Amino acid sequence: MEKDEYFEKRKWMVEKLKRELELSDKVVNAMLKVPRHIFVFDELKDEAYNDYPLSIGFGQTISAPHMVAIMCELLSLEEGNKVLEVGAGSGYHAAVVAEIVGERGKVIGIERIPELAKFARENIKKLGYENVEIIVGDGSRGYEKEAPYDRIYVTASAPDIPPPLIEQLKKGGKMVIPIGDFIQYLYVIEKDKKGRITKKNWGSVRFVPLVGEYGFDHKG
Repeated sequence: MEKDEYFEKRKWMVEKLKRELELSDKVVNAMLKVPRHIFVFDELKDEAYNDYPLSIGFGQTISAPHMVAIMCELLSLEEGNKVLEVGAGSGYHAAVVAEIVGERGKVIGIERIPELAKFARENIKKLGYENVEIIVGDGSRGYEKEAPYDRIYVTASAPDIPPPLIEQLKKGGKMVIPIGDFIQYLYVIEKDKKGRITKKNWGSVRFVPLVGEYGFDHKG
């Protein structure tokens, strides 16, 4: 594993998360490989391996490392999965997922803010990931062009599960999404082989609101 000037900090952070969350080896290894400091502003690099969200501008944040780890575990990611990410931010979460799904897998990240999408693309390119694509668009509508997806995860809280995301989830697939306004809960959604949906509440969380046709800001 290539080491950088922040490797020891990253190792300390990941080992702490492993103890606290009983993480699987594949999530641990992915988080050890992905340099979170690349995905934040220069003035915040020294805070990159603290376990809390950091501003990436435009009222958005890079999720706390523990939440990235939890969502990856809840998704039961497998090598070769095609994954849709709603809310790409600066690209960190997509990079962690890309490590887990491997070269045979693919991560499609949708980001509504063009400047953030550009930042994410630059970060992904800098690290050499060829299995990640960042799209500018309304993530609440999914991305039908690449559907169906083995896994979908949403990094902003929605009023309810956007119907397009249910439609674009493959039978046998799994989605992780925060739902709620002031009070938010993280849900694990599963679609069985017959297309039936089950919904399980993992627990309370705090995310920025989902913006888009199926987000909180939609008029109509």
